[in-house]
Amino acid sequence: MKSHISGLVFVLGLLMPAAGAQQKPQPNNSIVTFKVNSEIVLTNVVARDKRTGQLVPGLTARDFSISEDGKTQSIASFDYENVDQAAALDEATINASAPNGIFGARTGVATQQELHDHRLIVMFFDLTSMQPEDVERAQEAARNYIGKQMRPADLVAMVSLDTTLSLDQDFTANKQLLLRAVNSYSGVGGQGFEPGATSTSNQVEDATSFTPDEEEYNDINTDRELFAIEDIAKSLAYLNEKKSLLYFSGGIQRDGIENQASLDAAINAAVRANLAVYSVDARGLEAISPLGDATTGSLRGANSYNGAALENNFESNFNTQEVMATLSSDTGGKAFFDSNDFSPAFAQMQKDTSAYYVIGYHSTDPRRDGRYRRISIKVDRRDVKLEYRRGYYAPADFKHATKDEREQQLEDELASPLPATDLPVYLEALYFRQAPERFFVPISLVVPGSEIPFVKGGDRDKATLDIIGQVRDMNGRDIGDVRDTVKLAVNESEQVRQKNVQYTTGFSLPIGKYHLKFVVRENETGRMGSFETDLAVPDLHKLPLKMSSVVLSSQLAPARKQQQDSPLVRGGQELVPNLPHVFHQDQHLYLLYEVYDPAHTTTVKAAATKPAKGAKPEGEPVRVMTSIEFLRGSAKVFETPMVQATHINVPDRDAVAFQFDLPLNSLKPGTYICQINVIDDAGGTFTFPRTALLIRPAVPSAPAASGGN
Repeated sequence: MKSHISGLVFVLGLLMPAAGAQQKPQPNNSIVTFKVNSEIVLTNVVARDKRTGQLVPGLTARDFSISEDGKTQSIASFDYENVDQAAALDEATINASAPNGIFGARTGVATQQELHDHRLIVMFFDLTSMQPEDVERAQEAARNYIGKQMRPADLVAMVSLDTTLSLDQDFTANKQLLLRAVNSYSGVGGQGFEPGATSTSNQVEDATSFTPDEEEYNDINTDRELFAIEDIAKSLAYLNEKKSLLYFSGGIQRDGIENQASLDAAINAAVRANLAVYSVDARGLEAISPLGDATTGSLRGANSYNGAALENNFESNFNTQEVMATLSSDTGGKAFFDSNDFSPAFAQMQKDTSAYYVIGYHSTDPRRDGRYRRISIKVDRRDVKLEYRRGYYAPADFKHATKDEREQQLEDELASPLPATDLPVYLEALYFRQAPERFFVPISLVVPGSEIPFVKGGDRDKATLDIIGQVRDMNGRDIGDVRDTVKLAVNESEQVRQKNVQYTTGFSLPIGKYHLKFVVRENETGRMGSFETDLAVPDLHKLPLKMSSVVLSSQLAPARKQQQDSPLVRGGQELVPNLPHVFHQDQHLYLLYEVYDPAHTTTVKAAATKPAKGAKPEGEPVRVMTSIEFLRGSAKVFETPMVQATHINVPDRDAVAFQFDLPLNSLKPGTYICQINVIDDAGGTFTFPRTALLIRPAVPSAPAASGGN
């Protein structure tokens, strides 16, 4: 049975400079996106001898035939890239002294012709994930490559991620410049913020004060590495040659649905840019200890003796490598794990980019429908096998599409196995129990206002967003749908371009596992973004203390009629969930959560007249205590007084609801761990969920803009 409640909330505030964007669904190894440049479709082809696997040179355009969706195409351009034929480049042409080299701008100092027959290699040192000893191993491998393996055709750039993404050396063949960049990483590592706890909470921003933008969403999570790879890929997308990324990392911990979204966006950007990722685990060969390493506290209980602790350590190590392996496999590269010898990574990269053919054709299909088109390439030699990517997405002309075609585009994107990444979309889901076997799942979508183009309409600037969403169970059955058009109308569109738009909806779902996907399209240019993730509605019966998600917010909005029954509505006001957990000192932090089926504190006499099982009068005594505390490192810097509930205050859900209003002006700017302490004293159960949040200095209030339905 389909069930959902939809609504619209506009979250507006100041926008800081944007850094990256994150998006949506699952990667697919067999489908790859190509760019279409000036109506010509380019694809790279590697020809190998079937018996020996050696590269086959000397083929001409006449030896190849190419078809698109089964229709024969005429080859319009043909080129052969061979590093053995690379011409020497003047060191003054490509070096780090030019601030706008080919890596940083389309108008670089090296021409496309000069880059012919050269390898373009980016060494990316992810310093946020590596310990000092990991950095040293990665540096030694890079020095060994530069000194012993680097060929005259190799042009190398050095990039690092610490507090920011930095281009430390533009593409160059100058070994001294490269060594200087490599040596600069000494003594740096492990400086990124790695939150040690997960949370199911959301947050909100004040419409008259501040709303986090794209940059804010990346401040306190582990997705910065993936955003960096996406940025690198986009910077190189205009070059037709194959590009290789040697990615040195200490592992990426998969951190939830946000991590999956940014992983998909990084892969999508890499395949569009023809960038292959070669992941190298800089930790090398590790001996997994049953009791953990020096960063792990001593264990208690039987886990250290029954093998559970060792299994958990193996699982944790595998999880940190899984994202790196996905990056490599889905972009045409290879991952190198559990070895102290990193030289095979360089050798494999050089082998994969030694020689290849670049074939271009003008498609005979004039439609600009954005559909996926399959490419088939054959060679007129039986002893040769070809390696190439199998298709591309055609350009889409949104303005000329009919109403039915536009609706079909949304449906097609909703059904597509690939993410739409042109429009940034952020999503978070919560859960609150409605009945013993059913939950209300509020879902919040955020689109940065800076990404929405406005047009003049009368005395107001106007824009619209189309939103389509779907929830399916694990058998692929449709459980719930959303289809809305959001209308924005403001007096000053420039104000909204500096703000965000937040859309909220909700589904009533039984306990179980689901797959959720939303697609958002702005209707001026037709750009779309999507967010896709698995969703688990928990079975609270199995938990000693039954608790909802924790909502973090800094904005209270008037409750809408269709949302009056929502758990997020209290006293006629609705808490608008805040996705990034970023607040300012001049704001209030609102927290909301519920505890279900708390234990009774009935006396022996009262027990004799106790109602039948399952009936729990509203006035029956309970004893649930809770408090909020803030931690910086291991130090507690703030804690609220303990609050005690003695009666159920939400009888229709058999719940005790807690709501806090915390002014933040007494806390210094910085990153905190917010711990929610919940103790059911009568039942002897407790839980201490944690979530990371960031507090920034107070900012001057900005006039609020308006949004319309």
